[in-house]
Amino acid sequence: MLNYDLVVVGGGPAGMAAALKAREEGVEKILILERADTLGGILEQCIHTGFGLHYFGEELSGPEYAGRFMKQVYDTDIDIKTDTMVLDISDDNTVTACNKFDGLLTIKATAIVLAMGCRERPRGALSIAGCRASGIMTAGTAQKYVNIDGYMPGKTVVILGSGDIGLIMARRMTLEGAKVKAVCELMPYSGGLTRNIVQCLEDFGIPLRLSCTVVKTHGRDRLEGVTVANVDENLKPIPGTEEYIPCDTLMLSVGLIPENELSLNAGIKLDRITNGPTVDEYRETERRGIFACGNVLQVHDLVDYVTEESQIAGEGAAKFIKGEKKTGEFISTEGTNGVRYIVPQRINRETDKDVKLYFRVGQVFKNVKLVVKCGDEVIMSRNKKKMTPGEMENVLIKLDTVKSLSGDKITVTVEEA
Repeated sequence: MLNYDLVVVGGGPAGMAAALKAREEGVEKILILERADTLGGILEQCIHTGFGLHYFGEELSGPEYAGRFMKQVYDTDIDIKTDTMVLDISDDNTVTACNKFDGLLTIKATAIVLAMGCRERPRGALSIAGCRASGIMTAGTAQKYVNIDGYMPGKTVVILGSGDIGLIMARRMTLEGAKVKAVCELMPYSGGLTRNIVQCLEDFGIPLRLSCTVVKTHGRDRLEGVTVANVDENLKPIPGTEEYIPCDTLMLSVGLIPENELSLNAGIKLDRITNGPTVDEYRETERRGIFACGNVLQVHDLVDYVTEESQIAGEGAAKFIKGEKKTGEFISTEGTNGVRYIVPQRINRETDKDVKLYFRVGQVFKNVKLVVKCGDEVIMSRNKKKMTPGEMENVLIKLDTVKSLSGDKITVTVEEA
């Protein structure tokens, strides 16, 4: 059996940032376990720019952003095992993993950071009528084909869903010579960042069709076309609005699901909205000594926020390992009146740091007021010109404010300005 102070499950941007922060805080024996054959996670195939604007103050591509953290990791004495699959986490924080070099591994850890990222929602979850023709794939799969393998998935494309990967692939396919017929979005608003809508669709003249979905695919061996239809306020297709669009490729960008099978098997409680673990301000789950960060905790739109959150988890894990992490009463957090969820879900009254609350709204809001309360006490009020579900919001609550709160619940709500 191997013994480590900290085991980090996942070697993407979240796992590397958490490990580096823990090392900086004085944790000596750290192991990163990554199931791919290299560190870097999904950033390896994200060759477009737009990463690092917040964290590094400059625009980087995905591999460049990952490369900076990989260099920092390699410059330390952090142990790394790639091509390694974690199978189980036991009640006493023993990690079972396997790879082709060591066989079955048993690793005893004082603390564990979960940083497994997320996966795309597949076609099977959508119940679209039609045969299982080739040419139907998730946008992330198409991105890997084009950017890593050098294959073109098709020449005429329809994209279902306006998540960031879908928007970016609309631009990428256009640059590679394909014709993107339309980006269809079920909701009446886009699920991606505003900058991606502008840079990937508007700049290339690609139509974005809101309140529209694919109801049927055509073709047996290879996709020949899709039927799209407008939807009503209940998201049901409206009869008579069907339109056939000939295409040989349908890309799906219909949401990301945090990769939490390990968490569930370990008995960790998940939030029903984020599909990630419920955590405190140091990103510790309800299992003592297990922390979570990055897209396994909540789906982020900027990797800079992933890094920031993962450093919090790494610091929390270091405090736990050194016996400095305080336990005590918690103040819960709740989103109301348009705020779908808040991370962290609870804050320790005895915390020793400012707490940043991350959240998303459930619809587009314009010219409203964002209000943070504890009971009847207003902690913060801020006017917002626009808030959309595709862009994560955050508010900072100072340590002095947390210490002075008498209620047991913080609510974040949207009110009329």
